[in-house]
Amino acid sequence: MIFGRHAPEQPHRLAAGGEIDRLRPIGFSFDGRSFRGYAGDTLASALLANGVKVVGRSFKYHRPRGILSAGPEEPNALVELRSGARREPNTRATMVELFHGLSATSQNRWPCLAFDAMEMNDLLSRFLVAGFYYKTFMGFPGWHFWEKRIRAAAGMGRGTVEPDPDIYETMNAHCDVLVVGGGPSGLAAALAAGRTGARVVLLDETDGLGGRLRSEREALDGAPAMRWVESASAELADLPDVRVLTRTTGFGIYDGNVVGAVERVADHLPVPPAHVARQRLWHIRPRRVIVAAGAIERPLVFGGNDRPGVMLAGAVRSYLNRFAVRPGSSAVVVANNDDGYRTALDLAAAGVDVAQILDTRGGGRGAWRDRALAAGLEVADGHAVTNAYGRMGLVGCDVGRLDGRGGTVGDSRFVACDLIATSGGWTPSIHLHSHAGGKAEWSDAVAAFLPTDGRPGIAAIGAAAGRFALSDCLANGFRTGAEAAQACGFGSGTAPDAPTTEETATAPLQAIWSVPGTPGRKVRRFVDHQDDVTVEDIALAHREGFVSVEHLKRYTTLGMGTDQGKTSNVAGHALMAEARGQPIPVVGTTTFRPPYTPVAMGALAGRAAGRHLAPIRRTALHDWHAANGVVFVEAGPWLRPQYYLQPGEANAKEAMDRAITGEVVNTRTRVGISDVSSLGKIDVQGPDAAEFLNRVYSNGFARLPVGKARYGLMLREDGIVDDDGTTSRLSEHHFLTTTTTVHAAKVLADLEWYLQVVWPELDVRVSSVTEQWAGMALAGPRARDVLAAAVDPGTADVSNAALPFLGVTTTATIRGVPVRIFRISFSGELGYEVNAPADWGIEVWEALMAAGEPHGIRPYGLEAMGIMRIEKGHVAGPELDGRTTADDLGLGRMTGRSKWYVGRGMLDKPAFTDPDRPSLVGLVPVDGQTRIRAGSVLVDDPDAATPIPKLGHVTSSAYLSPTVGHPISLGLLARGRERIGQEVWAVYPMRGIRVRARVTETCFVDPKGEKLHG
Repeated sequence: MIFGRHAPEQPHRLAAGGEIDRLRPIGFSFDGRSFRGYAGDTLASALLANGVKVVGRSFKYHRPRGILSAGPEEPNALVELRSGARREPNTRATMVELFHGLSATSQNRWPCLAFDAMEMNDLLSRFLVAGFYYKTFMGFPGWHFWEKRIRAAAGMGRGTVEPDPDIYETMNAHCDVLVVGGGPSGLAAALAAGRTGARVVLLDETDGLGGRLRSEREALDGAPAMRWVESASAELADLPDVRVLTRTTGFGIYDGNVVGAVERVADHLPVPPAHVARQRLWHIRPRRVIVAAGAIERPLVFGGNDRPGVMLAGAVRSYLNRFAVRPGSSAVVVANNDDGYRTALDLAAAGVDVAQILDTRGGGRGAWRDRALAAGLEVADGHAVTNAYGRMGLVGCDVGRLDGRGGTVGDSRFVACDLIATSGGWTPSIHLHSHAGGKAEWSDAVAAFLPTDGRPGIAAIGAAAGRFALSDCLANGFRTGAEAAQACGFGSGTAPDAPTTEETATAPLQAIWSVPGTPGRKVRRFVDHQDDVTVEDIALAHREGFVSVEHLKRYTTLGMGTDQGKTSNVAGHALMAEARGQPIPVVGTTTFRPPYTPVAMGALAGRAAGRHLAPIRRTALHDWHAANGVVFVEAGPWLRPQYYLQPGEANAKEAMDRAITGEVVNTRTRVGISDVSSLGKIDVQGPDAAEFLNRVYSNGFARLPVGKARYGLMLREDGIVDDDGTTSRLSEHHFLTTTTTVHAAKVLADLEWYLQVVWPELDVRVSSVTEQWAGMALAGPRARDVLAAAVDPGTADVSNAALPFLGVTTTATIRGVPVRIFRISFSGELGYEVNAPADWGIEVWEALMAAGEPHGIRPYGLEAMGIMRIEKGHVAGPELDGRTTADDLGLGRMTGRSKWYVGRGMLDKPAFTDPDRPSLVGLVPVDGQTRIRAGSVLVDDPDAATPIPKLGHVTSSAYLSPTVGHPISLGLLARGRERIGQEVWAVYPMRGIRVRARVTETCFVDPKGEKLHG
């Protein structure tokens, strides 16, 4: 480990080779130290080239950890990138492309990487075994005391609290064939499908195509394999209907075979160029999906296998051949398959001293072994590493002979080395297959689960299907690509000829799930490197009864890190199978869920952030309010008046109370006016409009007269109240339906769905006209006088006889502007709603204000409106919460029994007729002054033994009712109608508040409706 600030430049860089561009050096920093790499490097390869071995600390024990892999499976090298608003934690150094000025910081350590104070956890590891917090922290002083401290010590990385300055995009794509993975099998599939003229999309998560071929010294048609990759890439680029997306990860398959993918458009740049997205989320809808996601190498589990310098054998080849980096100077290779020999030969070719090749298999046979011996390398059959040494970097290991029964034979011997390349076999990446509901079947031949019984239209190929020979991958890819194109109507299904390969025959793998430790030494064998799960933790889980793989995962945290167990799950589940004495297929595997690798929240949100997520809608009267002392409040998507301050008045609590009280009193005693433009307005027209409304409303609308309005109730199909509002009949086939502000869009969508899907035979059209009309509610004892003065003479008679309660007129004009007038009221006062064309809204509003000036008119906002509706006992959003029935709300009389309508068939089910169901009641504090908070729980006795039976809850609260003179509330209470006059307790546990309340009728003002009809 290099801790000084002056070090030889890239001492581990090979003199030649690799895909890096040596003419483009790049400066970067790690933990404040400056280094150099080259274009084409990842952060991991550049750190290794500079001799940096320790890159982070483990999650629980804070043990020093180095780079294990070269791909997305990396469990150790998680770093924090950038700073400020662009700070990004938990980024895999193996997937970070090097760019100028890159600044990376190690994580999970304090005060620094070399000296981490939390490494004391490693000394206390005997007390911090799996599930320790379930056992240790339940007594005095209790879990809640310890929870804060445990959470402070846990966590991975630091996020930013600043707004993200970058932009993100969302794209949709349709294609015939989608290929996920640009390795040899994926390239072959894309070529075969693309040549037929099919629309093809090819994804690869790296910066270029080729997959494992970029890391191997393979030959195709007698030439380096990467020449074939270059040729195939060029051909794909020339095909007009093929799109290749590099730096793009297919992270999940969803219903309808929709594939989610994230493209890292500018992550490889210091700052995205202007107007360029940093990342792009793709929703791809293919007719056929080909999963060519490759396979992930597993490490062997042996003592000290987490030491910095222990790496996957395939990763070692990646750093040698792709990045021209020598990960060590003296290497021991230990494997249970022929990949060990392949890696040893590449190490030797790069000038690395290969101290020994340890083959855990006995018998000494195979072409790869013969090649290693011919190259002069030392091979030890039936041997393995039993313990590795070195705190901040590997210094050597013990080597022992395996007895084939889980133990060792004879004494171990020490071998000095600074690199251990380990391979325990390859696990096919079946994640996407599993996302689509595909099953997994255990294969002894590859010691892994293979995809089987997949969803129609999805096929796994190549290494993702357990085919590891290059010739098999190419043939499988060409054949599957041609067949997928044929299924979409392109080509004959005949596979093109694959290039010829020069492959060495491989000997069978021999599964080994853990290597015994060095006799006489206490060792820890890590299964999950990121979460510090050991072989002993799995044995403990078995002893304590957590034998299901799902329970094992949660008890030990096996596979719960950012890597989701990509390198650890198979070994962990196999060890549990051994402990249970059952075959691995019986024990099974955990469920794979999207995403395959972490996805940034910014990518998921796209441009739907801030006001792009919830844009503010302003009513046609907004400018008048803004110029007249209003305090706005967000109500759903709308910016609406909350209350109005007097000129020169500061917005303080006292001023707010005065404003709200004054607005309520003025409306109750004189006249008030309110902006109700945001209420949903849906125009319903057609010969079958009346029949349609009669089906969607629970009360009758078929015989509603022209020129009349009616309050209506809509139910969901399960009988729960969905929304309420008034519907007015403007002519024989023309209705105007109003909805609550929040539910307007949903109600419109429901109506359109009923017309298009359920009753397509009805001749009806619906359209939202919410923004076409400005709505004004005129309420109070003098409302008629104001309206009569404002209406142009001779255009409409607004007397009680001509325009009674629930009457409608469409002939009136105000200052020459045609308006609709509805005799309806939400406040319980004599009231009207005046609708004017939106462009003329302020003109009509000002006319009403001028006509009302002699009568003391005053605008009122949402707070006053809410108080008055509670005083009147009207229901609103808090009562229409998706759980209440019409009977619960006291509106059972509006559910007709003589006709069919949406939800009618569910009203008689036992749960809805249960007399213990909560029903709407009024509540007042017994002391006449304490506010009853909305959300309070209603109970008989707050001091009763727990669990205290819940009787209901408070839905709406007016902290002061100027009309009644004390706080009032509405609530849902079990057997509420029977409890009127009784007392209950309203308890608000979050604040430790309890209020004794008396149960009352829901209507506190004018219960006979005399004002309403006056």
